[in-house]
Parts: sequence; structure tokens; C-alpha cells
Amino acid sequence: MKWTFFHKLGSPKWFYDISGRWLPWLAVASVLLLAVGSVWGLFFAPQDYQQGNSFRIIYIHVPAAFVAQSCYIMLAVAGVVSLVWRMKLADVALKCAAPIGAWMTFVALLTGAIWGKPTWGTYWVWDARLTSMLILLFLYFGVIALGQAISNRDTAAKATAVLAIVGTVNIPIIKYSVNWWNTLHQPATFKLTEKPAMPVEMWLPLLLMVLGFYALFTVSLFMRMRLEVLQREHKTRWVREALEKMS
Repeated sequence: MKWTFFHKLGSPKWFYDISGRWLPWLAVASVLLLAVGSVWGLFFAPQDYQQGNSFRIIYIHVPAAFVAQSCYIMLAVAGVVSLVWRMKLADVALKCAAPIGAWMTFVALLTGAIWGKPTWGTYWVWDARLTSMLILLFLYFGVIALGQAISNRDTAAKATAVLAIVGTVNIPIIKYSVNWWNTLHQPATFKLTEKPAMPVEMWLPLLLMVLGFYALFTVSLFMRMRLEVLQREHKTRWVREALEKMS
């Protein structure tokens, strides 16, 4: 039974059907979480005792950084599944997630630079955390460019899968850079083993924003994957029937 479900995950038709059911709920959840979290965090959360109101950019910076790193881990997992089990849907997921992850990384770097100006007195320093996040952006660009440069779809899928897997060495560097080196960047905002240092009025809206960003990422990924699946499977009967229902 477990293996049957596992193989279902590789079925384009099954994914298209199930994602179509989940999308409306995920879209509503993302809108509600982001709306409540942003209004609460930007307008009602108390000021930071050191940074004042400038800290409020945390409600965009931290969720974007979380999703950027998680997305790259997802690329690597999809790469392993693609190389080992030859699942077509894993190739689709890797191709469609990379641009979203690149945008999230860019947002994290941009908001970090804006936050750095009042905090450090400069937009950019070659800090270990900042530099490793910049490397993550280049890794995303590499995955996207490699996939577009190779005309053969199967060869492109293998090449991007290998790059995604190799690039995961950067993820623990991002996470533990503040512990391994003397950096300007503050320690992790959330830790599973410790209670947040911020008061609940500040970290609860941040948690809502993190969940909202993950929901938004999932919605964006599903929409891109559904379009990619329709393009790849356009000759199959089920795609023709699906397109007839939409028309």
C-alpha cells in the first residue's frame, strides 16, 4: 500500500487532479495567514527595544529566507528521486521550484540589505551568512541556466539534479555560519529546542508570516507544475479531456 502511494506521487495525472483540489484551500490559507501576519506584525506588534520600528522588516526577511533554504532542499530531494526512481514529476518539481526559490532568495537578500543599513550602518558586508545566501542565489541561477542550456530534456534533468544535490553543502553553512564564524548577523530567530527570545506579541505574527510564505510557495509551485505537466503530457488522452472541460 505504501509503495502504491509512492508511485502515485510520480503520476502526472494523479498530481494534476489532487493539486487542483488543494489549490483553492492553499490559496485561501496563504491570503489569510499573510494578511493577518503582516497587519499584526507591521502595525500592532511592539517596537524592538534596540532597533525600534526598523525591525519590522523581519516579517518579510525571515519567512523569505526560510522558504529559500527549504526550497533548495526540496530541489535536492527531487533530484535524488529523479536520478534513482526516474519519476517524471520529480523533474517537473525541480524545474518549476528553482525560479520561485531564486525569487525568495533575492527577497531575503534585498530585505536583509535594507535592514542592515540602520542596524550595521551599511547595506552589505561580506558576512558569512550574507555571502552564503548570495551563493545560494547563484546556485539557483545555475540550476535554471543549466536546465535551459541543454536542449535534451532527460540530459537537462540529470544535470540539474546533480547540481541541486551538490549545492546542498551550502545549506548547513547558511544555517550554522553565525555559530562557526564571528559574524554581524544575529542568531536564529526560531529554534526548535528553545523558547523564542522575543515576546509572544512579536514572534506569533512572524510564525503566521512563515506559514503564509510556505503556503504561497506551495500555491506558486503547484500552479507552475500544473502548467508544465499539461505541456509535457499534451498528447495524452487525459490532458485533452482536461482541456475540453476547461474550454
